[in-house]
Amino acid sequence: MIDLPITADHIRTTLTAYLDQHPEEKTGLVPVLDLLDTGADLTTRKEFRGHATAGAILTGPDGRILHIHHLATGKWLLPGGHLESSDSTLLEAALRELAEETGIPIDAVTPMSNKPIHIDVHPIDANDAKGEPGHQHFAFRFLFRTTAEVGQLQTEEVIDAAWRDADTISDDTLRHHIAQAIR
Repeated sequence: MIDLPITADHIRTTLTAYLDQHPEEKTGLVPVLDLLDTGADLTTRKEFRGHATAGAILTGPDGRILHIHHLATGKWLLPGGHLESSDSTLLEAALRELAEETGIPIDAVTPMSNKPIHIDVHPIDANDAKGEPGHQHFAFRFLFRTTAEVGQLQTEEVIDAAWRDADTISDDTLRHHIAQAIR
């Protein structure tokens, strides 16, 4: 199988499918649509107006959500990260990031849908050490289920992992989408 990188068409198709289910969120996603319309390459982290990332919302058998303690930010976050040239879909990128950061094998995880459960636009602070100005991340988040336990953490980025109740997620929209999906 030949790996093909994620395309602008794939990002637009994924975004459109999400907005078909959640048209009330279009206003918040205008920055993504505008950059796609200008031909920006949202797959590269060198696009500092904003670029796509992929994230995983992983539910265990008891409905709790896996969080990771991110080393660079010092915060508890959901698994996810930047796209890589070997990723052929946003869903595949989310799975790869989940497996890399948590040590949970991809074959122990079941996607709940091929559409994202949430797309979030959020600011990222400048990082002088990496020569990166402040920019935006367009996080395409997918919902997965597993019965597996956390494996070997990616210690370069992750210092801990914990299963938490879904009501601890601070983003109201994401929390609502998860509650609807895991009923």
